[in-house]
Amino acid sequence: MEALLRAAATVHLHYVYTTPHWKKPLHISPNRSLCCFGLESHNNIELHQDQFPSTTNDGSGTTQNDIWRLFTEAQRNIMYLNRQRVQALEELDEMKKEQKALLEKIQQLEDQPHASSEQDPFSISSELLLRIDSMVLTGIIDTREASGFRSIVSDTKVSVADYFSDVMSKSDAEVLAELPDCTGMSSGLTSEKKCFHIIHICTEMEPVASVGSLASYVSSLSHVLQRQGNFVEVILPKYASLNLEKVNSLREIEAEFVSHFDGQLHRNKIWTGVVNGIGVTFIQPVYYSSFFNKEKIYGYPNDFERFSYFSRASLDYILKSGKQPDVLHIHNWETSIVAPLFWEVFVNQGLAATRIILTCQTLNSQCLESPDKLALCGLDPAKLHRHDRMQDNNKPHLVNILKAGVVYSNKVVVMSSIHSKNQIISTLNHGLELALDIHRNKVVISPFGYNDSVWDPSRDKFLPRLYNADDTRGKSVAKVALQQQTNLPGDIASVLVGCILLEDSDVDMENLKSLALASSRKGVQYIFLGTSKISGTNSELESFQEGLNDENVRFLDDYDESLLHLIFAGSDIILCNFNDPMLQVPVTAIKYGAVPVPVNVADNRLRNFVDPESESTRLSEYIINTFANVSLSQALDEIKNKPSQWNRKVMDAMSKDVSWEAECYDIHVSAYTSLKEGGHV
Repeated sequence: MEALLRAAATVHLHYVYTTPHWKKPLHISPNRSLCCFGLESHNNIELHQDQFPSTTNDGSGTTQNDIWRLFTEAQRNIMYLNRQRVQALEELDEMKKEQKALLEKIQQLEDQPHASSEQDPFSISSELLLRIDSMVLTGIIDTREASGFRSIVSDTKVSVADYFSDVMSKSDAEVLAELPDCTGMSSGLTSEKKCFHIIHICTEMEPVASVGSLASYVSSLSHVLQRQGNFVEVILPKYASLNLEKVNSLREIEAEFVSHFDGQLHRNKIWTGVVNGIGVTFIQPVYYSSFFNKEKIYGYPNDFERFSYFSRASLDYILKSGKQPDVLHIHNWETSIVAPLFWEVFVNQGLAATRIILTCQTLNSQCLESPDKLALCGLDPAKLHRHDRMQDNNKPHLVNILKAGVVYSNKVVVMSSIHSKNQIISTLNHGLELALDIHRNKVVISPFGYNDSVWDPSRDKFLPRLYNADDTRGKSVAKVALQQQTNLPGDIASVLVGCILLEDSDVDMENLKSLALASSRKGVQYIFLGTSKISGTNSELESFQEGLNDENVRFLDDYDESLLHLIFAGSDIILCNFNDPMLQVPVTAIKYGAVPVPVNVADNRLRNFVDPESESTRLSEYIINTFANVSLSQALDEIKNKPSQWNRKVMDAMSKDVSWEAECYDIHVSAYTSLKEGGHV
């Protein structure tokens, strides 16, 4: 009976609220509103018993008290449900906080070096090679013996790793005794293709010393090269700010080597370790200890002295340890001095087969110095202060260190995912046009690789459901989650446009604002994310936000990594800047199934990015030809009127291989191969 009464109460409530001919209207206080299931506070309901008639319209004879009792019970039920809803929302918020904390903890654990990494074949091989280096420096073996042992390790990586799974517990004598037994263990495992011994002399490497794109470039390229059977090493300064927690098997070698600087011999300590499978040697000056005992990596008045010392010490170390690499890979101006040092001082000291490749992350960062300072590291200023050597073209009384790298290297790789070779040389040269044009034949352009270890929808830990080009259902789930998290209307059919705004972006804000307002009124949804992590730099973005008061527009100025991943996954279109030479935002968009569209719709410079008669990368040609010349209005029109064409474009983009293993790897291996076939500069 009680159940029937409750059902009847529900029926009567519906009747009271919906019947248009109710004889006496409900009295609602002018200061209160009617609440239903938590839309407003339950205190907003004000009903009076004398408002109900003594009988119902259907003549059933139900009394006023019966109706009031039913309404009272219904009100209690509503209040109960409201409390339950509030409690559920609180529990959901708590779950989200716990999930975020858990994800952060997982990330911390993933970033930490694992003990199991010592079992990785590349880590073991790298550790063995570092042990051989230390035995040379300590006099246990000579350089000839070291060369033989290095060949055993580099030619039999897999089997040596299996044989020396406990390499850390073995003494030098045990390693020397067991290495010869590995000589015949690689039958059927070695590749017929040509592999290279590459040594990076650089100032950054992720994750131990990272400032800019150089760090991820060195780390990522080294991984790819090593996985393909090449033998890769890295030499870094031992900074005081070095992240030693990321280094496995870090050890100080109980020996020192000397290097020439300022006309004298100076002692250096050597530290070795393995960073994500790559063997790394850290050089620590003894006398000039202050050079790298600083908080920052760059930005000091004596940066030339600091990095020229490190460059000379790196070459002295390579010579002392008896290494004979195929390629010395140097980077930016900081280690460009290695190139003239190599050809003027070191080439005839057992390194005749070695070649030099210079990578420039940007040509904007150069170093101009007095020619006399070249003598610090052992170079002859009178010989090199010439227009065809190191003399700066704009300030002839100075020498240009980056120009030295361009002139003296066998190959120059300029990293850009968007620009052609002609553009780099003619308009983006930053004063190096003459040197680059003279040495045009050795300049190549390479795109950056895409960081799919963090940005991959098929394994992205921040997404509610994973997806890929073959199964995109997770993208719809991500859109719903994004709409809920940002309180956008939950319409899965709406086109959702994400926009990543940087405080230094060259964007026509007023034009973008007008376009967004016009399309949002037609149901297009927008999420604008300001990525600045520095307070006080978003004034222009805040002004931009004030003019976009619309239910279909959201502006988020708090950086949140998990939300950023969700924006890429849940958006149909990503408005972004195509002028970034790394081009990571447009590439991230296409990998997540969102079409990148230039954020600055009034900018036609992109139409000139691809010169059909200039050397361009496959990635830049694809991005520019497919996406860069499409306006937002054109993209919205295609989604509406040509959905099949749009979907094919999205699927094709998601399937593109833009990783470090793809075009970036091919270009570098091609450069290494050509180096071995060439001669002197």
